[in-house]
Amino acid sequence: MQLIDGKKISQDIKDEVKAKVAELKEKGREISLAVILVGDNSASAVYVRNKKKACEYVGIRSLSYELPEATTQDELVKLVEELNGREDVDGILVQLPLPKHIDEDLIIRTIAPDKDVDGFSPINVGRLSIGEKGIVSCTPNGIIELLKRSDISIDGKHCVIIGRSNIVGKPMGMLLLRENGTVTICHSHTKDLKNITKQADILVAAIGKAKFVTSEFVKEGAAVIDVGMDRDENGKLCGDVDFDDVSKVAGALTPVPGGVGPMTIAMLMTNCVDAALLRDSKKQ
Repeated sequence: MQLIDGKKISQDIKDEVKAKVAELKEKGREISLAVILVGDNSASAVYVRNKKKACEYVGIRSLSYELPEATTQDELVKLVEELNGREDVDGILVQLPLPKHIDEDLIIRTIAPDKDVDGFSPINVGRLSIGEKGIVSCTPNGIIELLKRSDISIDGKHCVIIGRSNIVGKPMGMLLLRENGTVTICHSHTKDLKNITKQADILVAAIGKAKFVTSEFVKEGAAVIDVGMDRDENGKLCGDVDFDDVSKVAGALTPVPGGVGPMTIAMLMTNCVDAALLRDSKKQ
């Protein structure tokens, strides 16, 4: 079985971005990302720290806005609009989840689509769905890179996704279609789930249920991508896939941790560069 090493592949991507950023700096173009964190969610704080570290590594300037839990929706909208208008800001990232009194959807829609490095804006989702150039959601984009860089061909393969979230499941389906995969999306109302997943050449699990996918779900030799970040009964980090069980039948498999996770931040760095270049091309 091939173990798909997200740590190594994400490092390769960050090194490529680092070289690109250095090349742009030589031409006098510095890239910067504004990161906004509202409240004191400890998991979010860790993610933000990791994003800043990645920025530092690749040479992207990061501007940090750490706001108190009591920040109002209007105050946050005002900050985002101000960053939209700043020429020296290429990307804006608002760390989710936001406190309950703030409408996440409204904030996502407030970020200028060309600075939306998470790829969550309805405009970028629309661009993806009709095959236009835009910014693509980091996790699904990272999964495409994992497959390509592990020499797993998508063209003509049956790709099954478990989960239909706006952040992973739906964009994943569109990206696999773009690579000429034949796509089936399953969810909580799907009948006879195991029968469908067993037909998959590429199986993507993104449902947030610890060790839900066992060998019974997997066709012999399939590539299995585990997007889950869960805790097992002993509180140990695990994915949506029962790694030990599925590794007996899968042809390729991502571990948790060290699979999809590191790719999300690597693709965020790629998106910052793409966003900057996209804006530059529109100015010409």
